[in-house]
Amino acid sequence: MKVLLLAAGRGTRLRPWTDRIPKPLLEIGGQSLMARQIRTLASAGFRDLVINLSYRGDQIRSALGDGEGFGVRIRYSDEGSRPLETAGGIRRALPWLGPGPFLVVNADLLTDFPYATLNLDAGEAAHIVLVPNPPHHPEGDFTLSEGWVGGGDGPRYTFAGIGLYRPVLFESLEAERPLPLAPWLMRWAFEGVLGGRFYDGLWRDMGTPDAWKDFASPF
Repeated sequence: MKVLLLAAGRGTRLRPWTDRIPKPLLEIGGQSLMARQIRTLASAGFRDLVINLSYRGDQIRSALGDGEGFGVRIRYSDEGSRPLETAGGIRRALPWLGPGPFLVVNADLLTDFPYATLNLDAGEAAHIVLVPNPPHHPEGDFTLSEGWVGGGDGPRYTFAGIGLYRPVLFESLEAERPLPLAPWLMRWAFEGVLGGRFYDGLWRDMGTPDAWKDFASPF
């Protein structure tokens, strides 16, 4: 199965750090967030990766190369100076992701999620991971009932930025247009085709200043 690592964002909440380095290259313990993700994915058996680029994408390409140093193959989907947001970025990367289901992961996560356990069950067009609501997002995104994601009443959890998708979900989207993923996730949830699971292990969105309070400067 192929993987798309989302790395095109500007990281405005982490300025001034991200004024000179893209967010996925910020470091914890001498290792960048993206390098950690790639090594975790490789250890789970994922060897064929696509990375979308925009803001300071040349730095990411220079740091990671073709992936040989990580034991994987990396290809790049360069969106130029205007990032296409999550759904738009997935749509643009479809030619590199192939005809089968693929995994999409935010590149700025700190997590030990067991990627090898993910799969799409019958009737699922997509399957996403939900986590406890972090301090910067206390209201959550979705409900979860018997393995199906919804948007109605009940306890709400936060989308982890980890999901499996069938290509057909994105093939009809307008190409080269910035499109967020959240409205489409909500639509698929109401259509009853969005599966999911809850994960309460290590997971942290490193895109906010508060997420870094337990760590030294990322340089």
